[in-house]
Amino acid sequence: MRTWHEIRGFPLAIRLLLINQLGVNTGFYLLIPYLATHLGDNLGMSAAVVGIVLGVRNLSQQGLFLIGGSAADRLGARGVIIAGCAIRTVGFALFALGDGLPVLLAASVLSGVAGALFNPAVRTYLAQEAGERRAEAFALFNVFATTGALVGPLLGSALLLVDFRASALTAAGIFALLTVAQALVLPARDVPPATGSVTSDWREAVGNRAFLAFALAMVGMFTLENQLYLLLPAGARQATGWDGAAGLVFLVGTVAGIAFQLRITRALKGRGTRGRWIAAGLVLMGLAFVPPMLVAGTDTPPHGALDATLRALPVLLGALLLHLGVMTAQPFVMELIPAFGRQALTGTYFGIFYAVSGIAAAVGNAAVGRAMDIAGRGGAAALLPWGCCLAAGLASAAGVTWLHRSGTLPRTRPAPVAVAA
Repeated sequence: MRTWHEIRGFPLAIRLLLINQLGVNTGFYLLIPYLATHLGDNLGMSAAVVGIVLGVRNLSQQGLFLIGGSAADRLGARGVIIAGCAIRTVGFALFALGDGLPVLLAASVLSGVAGALFNPAVRTYLAQEAGERRAEAFALFNVFATTGALVGPLLGSALLLVDFRASALTAAGIFALLTVAQALVLPARDVPPATGSVTSDWREAVGNRAFLAFALAMVGMFTLENQLYLLLPAGARQATGWDGAAGLVFLVGTVAGIAFQLRITRALKGRGTRGRWIAAGLVLMGLAFVPPMLVAGTDTPPHGALDATLRALPVLLGALLLHLGVMTAQPFVMELIPAFGRQALTGTYFGIFYAVSGIAAAVGNAAVGRAMDIAGRGGAAALLPWGCCLAAGLASAAGVTWLHRSGTLPRTRPAPVAVAA
């Protein structure tokens, strides 16, 4: 109930962006997780071609975040958000309507470009509209995003009972509705005229050593957050011998987010500095990979439901700790990013930050995946991927702590806790 009152206390624009993120993640996760299976099993494409189609989408998105951020600064975040959702509508519809490789590649490119546009633009608009309540706004944003990431795969699994095209058309329909809603409801804001070129904006942001150091220090957060889709589900399946155990990892996060995200952010916001809580969240994220070590490398199948449940508990505890760490750090990370530079370059800073995070996630997933391959040999090697994640979390926490103590991080004034309308 308190969360609902907090939502009502925000302007209509922010409430729409929260619903928008719920819809974005629902539409994305009801389609993309099943795309590889559709391409390989239904269309008979080789693994190499499947990899190309998926890689094109990732490259289009991660490589163009900076373009999306600059567009939000110069054209206005509202228009870029609407354009991004409209483009993804077309991209997802193409997945349903086309079977040929050229059409599928076009769909992948459009879907990636759409994400590169609206991801930094949404965060730019949110940061500008929320003012001193940025932390709470991004906390709620996280709740809606996590909920969509759970609802999407569940809805996608149900739609696959019909066929893949039903999933793709449903996802396209969701983005079409979001496009219309934003065009009708999202208020337009005046955009100050640009004083220099786009490349000068990029040089200014990239030349901000404090910001770049912070972005690099946060590499661990995005690497570990991605293990919610790689290492932890695999660990849950291996420990219990049940494929459905992977879904419990997402369920734990969604329930925890709804119950605790806003409470955590509100409790920490007026106590201590942002750098302190970001570092604490990263430590918690790293420690999340300690409990699953208890069942890592389990080869024998569980003896009944009770044994499977007991084996699942360490992995689910790890998932809970990881989500709690994200809930502690992420709202304050999002709050700090605009404080590194001029308000007119908020989108550019978000774009660069997410480009760095995308590269980090790709490299981190590759490293963890390699560690998982080695862990398959059994013995002490089974602990390797979990130990790597622990080290990544602690290293990032150390980096943020050093930046905080050296006075490199911008100082945000502790804002009074807002009273819900």
